[in-house]
Amino acid sequence: MFRFRDRETAGRIVEGLRKMGLNLFLMHVCGTHQDTLVRYGLDRLLEPCGIKIRQGPGCPVCVTTQREIEEALALARRGKLVATFGDMVGVPGESGSLAGLRGEGADVRVVYSIRDAVGLAERTGKEVVFLAIGFETTAPSTAITLLRDPPPNFSVLCCHRYIPPAIRALLDMGETRVQGLIEPGHVSTVIGTRPYEEIAERYRIPQVVAGFEPLDLLMGVYLLAKMVQRGEVGVRNEYTRSVRPEGNVRALKAMGEVFEPVDVDWRGFPVIPGSGMALREEFEEHDARKRYEDELRELEGKEFRAHPSCRCDRVLRGLLDPPDCPLFGRVCTPRSPVGPCMVSSEGSCAIEYKYGRREPSGQPA
Repeated sequence: MFRFRDRETAGRIVEGLRKMGLNLFLMHVCGTHQDTLVRYGLDRLLEPCGIKIRQGPGCPVCVTTQREIEEALALARRGKLVATFGDMVGVPGESGSLAGLRGEGADVRVVYSIRDAVGLAERTGKEVVFLAIGFETTAPSTAITLLRDPPPNFSVLCCHRYIPPAIRALLDMGETRVQGLIEPGHVSTVIGTRPYEEIAERYRIPQVVAGFEPLDLLMGVYLLAKMVQRGEVGVRNEYTRSVRPEGNVRALKAMGEVFEPVDVDWRGFPVIPGSGMALREEFEEHDARKRYEDELRELEGKEFRAHPSCRCDRVLRGLLDPPDCPLFGRVCTPRSPVGPCMVSSEGSCAIEYKYGRREPSGQPA
């Protein structure tokens, strides 16, 4: 562990970056990378080197839309036992939160895995709905659970998403002057490095897959800086101890058997083609949207909006640092969150607040 947090090695990397004399704007797509970046003060170390890094849409809780939250709320109000991860319980929808409904008597449970939710269905006999969020990191566990024929009173409200389409959408929008991408280690352990090669070729942008220790991230930045300096386009893998070009073949196979790509919107983004995971027809008996179609019909045709002053959408597109939001640390805090970026442990706002970063950066996007 210490070899990934060696102060002397970190100093040599930073000095090497400083000597390059670059002015770089980089983006990563992972909440754990953001925690490492801020927790160890790497962003402050890199700023004198002319390197700015912002988080993109790499927080699964944060990109989950208001409509999806309202679907879970509607099912909880209709007497279903809704189980999900702890971060999702506190995310505010337009009509409240799962935590709020639990306080009113609804059966909302925090679980640590989908297996825990299946256990609830087996023990209680209640209609259990698992609110499934996350990218390719958590989707395999959902897929494998469904392949193992869970009990008939168990269903999934599927909000899983694919990361590569979101990266393409971000680059297509052209709002940020991204010169390099740090790709997520957890997701890449599943999908490998090959999906990023098409992105590199199409957008002529260098990318590095990095791990989560301080030296992982610093080396990822160093590799990107060298690629930019040399005018190289491609994909480098710093996280070789976990990521292979082909990814986790068994996990990908399970996902392919259970999910099919669909067009969905993300918080802060328009509809992104092929970015959502929908359950295939063979699993529709465990698809909460089809199983409880009548209960969810009340949401049809409705538009759900976030707080008008919340800037989570711009934070997720890498346009703002959290303290630049007018609500940050004032109206919006972890105890009274307005947006999901302040709820999730992978959200930029929660991370900035946790480590005491409360002042606006004043830096333009």
